[in-house]
Amino acid sequence: MSVSVDPPEVIAAFRAGLDARWTFLSDAERAWLDRLGLRETPDTQTNPYAPTVFTLFPDRRIHRHYNGYWFWGRPTAEELRADFRAITRSIRDDWEVPDS
Repeated sequence: MSVSVDPPEVIAAFRAGLDARWTFLSDAERAWLDRLGLRETPDTQTNPYAPTVFTLFPDRRIHRHYNGYWFWGRPTAEELRADFRAITRSIRDDWEVPDS
């Protein structure tokens, strides 16, 4: 899922350009900025979101949160793979191979 402060029509064009298959949400009014605790504190004029990455369960509960600052804050491909493995293991009854 991606969230942007762009209006829905801009997000739709961007999503189509990427041929993305995941959900894009618009928060053009920035209504969720404080509720999610994602306000970028140094910039008080343009009121931006802090770059953030979440891995989510299917019901949209947060599994893990990463700050998205530069290289050291973003999750690696291995961290994302491990997160998705943990999420899948917790929601799939058939994850473990059955005993014979």
